[in-house]
Amino acid sequence: MLSFDTTELDGLFIANRSPLCNDLGDLTRFYCQKELKSIGINDSIAQINQTLTYKTGSIRGMHFQFPPYAEDKMVSCIRGEIFDVAVDIRKNSSTFLHYHAEILSKENNKSMCIPKGFAHGFQSMSNDCEVLYLHTEFYSSKLEKGLRWNDPLIGIEWPLTATNISTRDVGHELLDKNFKGVYL
Repeated sequence: MLSFDTTELDGLFIANRSPLCNDLGDLTRFYCQKELKSIGINDSIAQINQTLTYKTGSIRGMHFQFPPYAEDKMVSCIRGEIFDVAVDIRKNSSTFLHYHAEILSKENNKSMCIPKGFAHGFQSMSNDCEVLYLHTEFYSSKLEKGLRWNDPLIGIEWPLTATNISTRDVGHELLDKNFKGVYL
């Protein structure tokens, strides 16, 4: 079963997975279309991706896609621990450029359910973090964009010193007052 906690950002939820345990081990549900529809994720899963991040302190993100490839994501850490971040970039949202962060790990059985119109990224809190992503849209390199991980207009308070960031993610431009957000 999945249960959901609300956050201060409209449409962003934390999924709590409840494993069923017995003498053989446990079974954990990561995805249920019916349960996700209850929080507004109505599109089918189009793609499932996995990342492995080697070093503690590494940052991946902050990524998003423009419509028509805007996507809902469900992010789960299946090994290690991450500081997972979602930034509201929806035009005219009352929480525009606000973020929510959550620790995700195999042990706490949490996932972040991120709606369209949010940028997403994370910092590894341990070595060899594996993250599983469920996406409702296909990847489009032409419509993908990113925010700088340390953009002062957002002010993400990362828990660790950044140790490793991809060249692509370091190269995202800083936002300015002309950034209007994403139209959905």
